[in-house]
Amino acid sequence: MVALSITDLRKTYKGGFEALKGISLDVKEGEFFGLLGPNGAGKTTTIGIVTSLTTKTAGKVSVFGIDIDQDFPGAKRMIGVVPQEFNFSIFERVQDIVCQQAGYYGIGRQDALVRSEKYLKKLGLWKKRNTTARELSGGMKRRLMIARGLVHEPRLLILDEPTAGVDVELRRGMWDFLEELNSEGITIILTTHYLEEAERLCSRIAIISDGRIIENTDKRELLKKLDKETYVFDVKADKLTISPLENVGFTQLDSTTLEVTIRKGQLLNRVFEHLGNQGVVVESLRNKTNRLEEIFMEMVE
Repeated sequence: MVALSITDLRKTYKGGFEALKGISLDVKEGEFFGLLGPNGAGKTTTIGIVTSLTTKTAGKVSVFGIDIDQDFPGAKRMIGVVPQEFNFSIFERVQDIVCQQAGYYGIGRQDALVRSEKYLKKLGLWKKRNTTARELSGGMKRRLMIARGLVHEPRLLILDEPTAGVDVELRRGMWDFLEELNSEGITIILTTHYLEEAERLCSRIAIISDGRIIENTDKRELLKKLDKETYVFDVKADKLTISPLENVGFTQLDSTTLEVTIRKGQLLNRVFEHLGNQGVVVESLRNKTNRLEEIFMEMVE
């Protein structure tokens, strides 16, 4: 079943600016779907239309087969949203914020308390349940947003930059939690600037640029389009001056680190030999992790 279907979606603001220029995409039930693009590409506008925060100019949107123009309340019950900006009262207690959100979906107080406990515990906020939101750290506020987006137990969760401003350790913990949610059957749509995040979490990725979808494919197929591989070499040398080598790029990061780019499928042996001939000893190497970022930059340039 299709969780979210978008057909020829357009948005033109006053003054004639076209934020969306006829985008179409389908997100299958159970997918972890990434929507990537630079600032101003149209990601947040798309999410705003799906969640009724923005009025579309033209096009069709349906959620689990429910057309948002015909039955938006029915579609809205299927959707949980975690927006970029904090939009709760910082003077309210943590558990009250989550329970109030449940009330907007007709969930009774007792059931809301049970659900809020479940998600606050999962997100490591239960001990803070009686704390006002203004006393929370930025990372805790971000987790509170996720708990609030889940309390009505939606089938589709939309995350708009969910780990922005969150430290690395906490971000990875949130990744584990999101993967757990997805394994339980919740369809997740993620927008992010952390391309490592999309590569880790998403099974399929669409890239939006200038209001148009320029790529929409399986993550593995997308990564196959990368015709080069990049490695980071930790090296030792009296003088780190590398002469050119055909089809190989050398970038000196510091006095002991080289970034080496080769065409996909080429062997590293010739690189080792070339460096060795110039008195450079390779002590260790690793793949540059953000392969997806390289593709992304190539496509939106």
